[in-house]
Amino acid sequence: MRSAFNAAWRHRITSTDSTARRKQLERWLAGIDGLDPATLAPASEDASFRHYYRLESDDTTRIVMDAPPGREDCGPFTQIAGFLEQMDLNAPRVLASDLDLGFLLLTDLGSTLYLAELGNDRSCADSLYSDAISALVRMQKSGTEFQSELPPYDQELLLFELSLFHDWLCERHLNIEFSKSDEEQWRRCCDLLVENALQQPQVFVHRDYHSRNLMVTKSNNPGILDFQDAVEGPVTYDLVSLLKDCYISWSSSQVKEWALEFYDQLGEGTKIKLDSEKFLRQFDLMGVQRHLKAAGIFARLLHRDGKTGYMPDVPRTLEYIVALKERYSELSFLAEFIEQRCLPELREST
Repeated sequence: MRSAFNAAWRHRITSTDSTARRKQLERWLAGIDGLDPATLAPASEDASFRHYYRLESDDTTRIVMDAPPGREDCGPFTQIAGFLEQMDLNAPRVLASDLDLGFLLLTDLGSTLYLAELGNDRSCADSLYSDAISALVRMQKSGTEFQSELPPYDQELLLFELSLFHDWLCERHLNIEFSKSDEEQWRRCCDLLVENALQQPQVFVHRDYHSRNLMVTKSNNPGILDFQDAVEGPVTYDLVSLLKDCYISWSSSQVKEWALEFYDQLGEGTKIKLDSEKFLRQFDLMGVQRHLKAAGIFARLLHRDGKTGYMPDVPRTLEYIVALKERYSELSFLAEFIEQRCLPELREST
């Protein structure tokens, strides 16, 4: 979950509809043997319309997901949770569900985010990232059995995600007007990034694999959250989400070291077709698509949904792209556009 199961986050019920929804949830829980809805406490909020509660019962804690029908669909969550369980990955297990009402009862992975742990002690990074990389490799290798059941990360979806940067961050938030030349060069960048994504080996992709969706757990670390948007897509996508994180950053040399740690664990058949130099290029360009998408989503969360907490992370997110301009001449327009027209305004406003 983009904010994860963090008990420090507060969920406020402010409307009649929300109060009625809460009562509906409590009635559903009351029908499950051994549960006391009176012990229900806010656990976290989400960048979506989902809400999470922690339920304590008989020295056991569970998580309750409230995903309002018409706004959220619990079906993909339950499906992907089942896939991850079969892969022996540490993700919430669905204990009870009512998909029509939009309620799920889940196992609780605790409240220690990777982001919080790394913020408190960066010396634990090698251990935590090694675990996350190993889990990702397992997801991709074991996920071959399930990836055909996932939606494709196709050209249409990739282009839509890129449009979020253009439409929501640049035009809506920053009031930047694209000239005819800007539009032409922007389209060329988009074509480059889409081609890079589609030509990669296609694997099981979590699609939001980063420090706010990974939990530190005592066994089978990490706990994996927010997986309901999984797709069949590029081999480097989840890795760049993890290593070029929108919420915490590392030196380029450290990122490369971890990226090659992942590369070394790929199957020999993949490595024969994809040498390490080509892999790192695909990794970098995949990151550009990911960061443009994320920056656009953060602006959309502000303007469409009234969620203000993500905009301070936009400069870090876009700086990853600027950092590539000396290495990839084909990114010159985009990097300079961001550096000269986007970042100054963003830094001033955040």
